[in-house]
Amino acid sequence: MEELLKYFPNLSPLQIERFTALGQLYPEWNEKINVISRKDIDNLYSHHILHSLAIAKFITPIDGTQMIDLGTGGGFPGIPLAIFWPECRFHLIDRIGKKIKVAAAIAEELGLDNVSFQHGDMGECKLKADYIVSRAVMQLDELVKICARNVAGQSRNKLPNGLICLKGGELASELGRVKRPLIDVPLSDYFSEEYFKTKDLIYVKI
Repeated sequence: MEELLKYFPNLSPLQIERFTALGQLYPEWNEKINVISRKDIDNLYSHHILHSLAIAKFITPIDGTQMIDLGTGGGFPGIPLAIFWPECRFHLIDRIGKKIKVAAAIAEELGLDNVSFQHGDMGECKLKADYIVSRAVMQLDELVKICARNVAGQSRNKLPNGLICLKGGELASELGRVKRPLIDVPLSDYFSEEYFKTKDLIYVKI
């Protein structure tokens, strides 16, 4: 939790309670169903929760904003963002049923009422959202194609509707294949930990 409070010192008591609970719930569920690498579970807060909250450093959505978390796995970035923005709505999608099961169980245990879940792929999702959020599920140009039809046409936020994804590694060639306006933010702009030196947030206007 120290990592979160370092960068988000104004969390409410309920947010602190829920983020603290994640530190118990994810290790417990991970023993039953592996949604986070067992080598990485000790880095839950920095590598997964704080990483997810990089999106909260990039935008401040209005109440009622709808987001789809594509390829959520065990609930990242959707669940941390749903805790952070209780007045926004989140729809979490993953092709692997057991991972959605874990994410849904954790959301229920936390009492989150602003999240919904779908076992399937984006082609089966009929929902329109202001933003699609994702963590490194595929190449960026493919991701843009897959999610474009699920982005609502009219923007309600200052930042136009589009895709916000968290990626790592060398991205120059990948970004070059995207023929839409985009913003690339190194996460070292937000967080000082070594882990974030090779991580980026990419926004693509759709």
